[in-house]
Amino acid sequence: MLAAISFNLTRAAGTLASRFHTRATTTTIRTHLIAVPARIARSARRLRLHLPERWPWETAWHALFTAAAGPPAAAT
Repeated sequence: MLAAISFNLTRAAGTLASRFHTRATTTTIRTHLIAVPARIARSARRLRLHLPERWPWETAWHALFTAAAGPPAAAT
C-alpha cells in the first residue's frame, strides 16, 4: 500500500513540475526532482536551500515547489 502511495505522489509531483516530467518514468522524476544536489545553509535563524548553478531542471523544480508550498489557488 505504501508503494502505491509513493508512486502516486511521485507521478503527481512530475505533473506539477513540467510537461516533460508528466510523461517521465518514476526513476527519472526521482533523479531529476527528488534527489536534489543542493546545500542547506542557516543564516539569521532561517534555512536556505542553495541549488546548483546551471542546473538543467531548476525551472521544473521551482514550478513543483511553488505548486506545493505556494499560496492556494484562487477559487473560481
